[in-house]
Amino acid sequence: MGHNNMGLLGAISYIIGNVVGAGIFITPGDILNKVDSIGLSIIIWIVAAGIAILGAFCYVELGTSIRRSGADFAYVCYAKWYPVAFSFMCVGCVLTYPATLAVQAETFAEYFFSLIWLLLFLNFFSVKTLVSRFQVVASIAKFVATGLIIVTGFYFLIFKHRSENFEDIFANSTNKPQNLIDGLFSGLFSYDGWDIINFGLEEVENPRRTMPLAIVFAMTSIALFYLAINIAYFAILDVSTIQNSESVAIDFAKKTLGGFQYSVPFFVSIVLIGSLNSTMFSASRYLYAASREGHLPAFISCVNKFHDSPRVALFVHVLLAIMFSFLGGLSDLVQYISFAQWSQRMVTMVALLYMRFTHKPVHPDAIRTPIFLPIFFFICCTTLTVVTIIETPKTALVTGSLLIAGLIIFTIFKWEKTLNSIPSYKKFSNKLNVKIAFVFQIVFDGLIDQGSVEDDPMAKVLEDAKREKEKRKLGFVNQALDAVSIAESSSKISTISYRPQRTKL
Repeated sequence: MGHNNMGLLGAISYIIGNVVGAGIFITPGDILNKVDSIGLSIIIWIVAAGIAILGAFCYVELGTSIRRSGADFAYVCYAKWYPVAFSFMCVGCVLTYPATLAVQAETFAEYFFSLIWLLLFLNFFSVKTLVSRFQVVASIAKFVATGLIIVTGFYFLIFKHRSENFEDIFANSTNKPQNLIDGLFSGLFSYDGWDIINFGLEEVENPRRTMPLAIVFAMTSIALFYLAINIAYFAILDVSTIQNSESVAIDFAKKTLGGFQYSVPFFVSIVLIGSLNSTMFSASRYLYAASREGHLPAFISCVNKFHDSPRVALFVHVLLAIMFSFLGGLSDLVQYISFAQWSQRMVTMVALLYMRFTHKPVHPDAIRTPIFLPIFFFICCTTLTVVTIIETPKTALVTGSLLIAGLIIFTIFKWEKTLNSIPSYKKFSNKLNVKIAFVFQIVFDGLIDQGSVEDDPMAKVLEDAKREKEKRKLGFVNQALDAVSIAESSSKISTISYRPQRTKL
């Protein structure tokens, strides 16, 4: 991979598609249920937006410094914390992303399998030819849907004078810290997905320019849209109605759009398809990066070179999502996923600070943020993680158990001092890996990508540095050899010059 296919418009579309899902149209009352007032709800939305944008810029530095797909996994691997990276990779590949895709697709009920297979087919082709363009369409539908609600709500607010819900916006506000933290979690979950470009960074054209511009345009637009759409809801629906509504957007449409109310479910469906597509994109690149680093079987890194698509990773991800779709109680899984995500981001920030202070070599075109940004974001991640451990120890226990299981698997199967130290096991494992990879290359019409230096700019930087170091060493050796050669030559000359001459008697 790494043919730089995605430009600025595609990157903005993917961020918007991954962050803004059907949740803003269906269940925006979740935060309101936690804080019980319009004013405090709006503050939560603003604070959550600030934290999300802060984290996004920290990941811009990581993405432009370490230009490899895989986001957090790639960055922790670069710090050489392989056991930790492997543990979070296991949770992400096996639980987080498949469960997220299954939860998102449940809205389509009986159309679930058809939708998943359709998106899989689209992602089999280049992000430039089909998927990126489809994501642009989904993002346009997102703007149309939110724009329709916002314009209608503000029309009623300004011209119909529907401002009675804003007379005392802080009435009944909660003062319980737990409720405020839970509300912030809900807000952050709504903004989650701002790091999607980091998962497919090798497919981004000119990351130094594209990433920061995409973050600024996409996240600013999302924050403004979230605030505006909430104000539109509050102008039409009172607090109790929003808190008890199963679909706020549909209730809003029934009271304002008359015969056009059925357009809202249609646009929400398009929005959800965009979210599913973005999740599939990020998850498949995560699997692909883990395989390329050698943490998963090599066949998962099989890439179709013509369409530049990680087809096997996409297929494995979809199969796992279908498995999760048959399970009940996915809401509990979402809580475990959230804890895993924020604890992983905490570790990633530690890795970034470690690379900063140890001056590890990075890409020459890397963007460096002020040091207080990663430090402050690390504090935010740590606070959210610690609060979860204190308030909901069951969530921390379940997710922590999965992380420990990942460490155990790494120790047994990946560590060089365990099974890998047995020559017969290593030979059998490599032989099996090669045979399976050969089959998948034929089936999916691809080639195994194990991260060649030619395709990886970051590897080129490190390889050049290594070669320069070896060249200097070789220079010293050559100088020493030359000195020895000169000394030997001088010795021979001296021997010849001072050889005793025979004289005739």
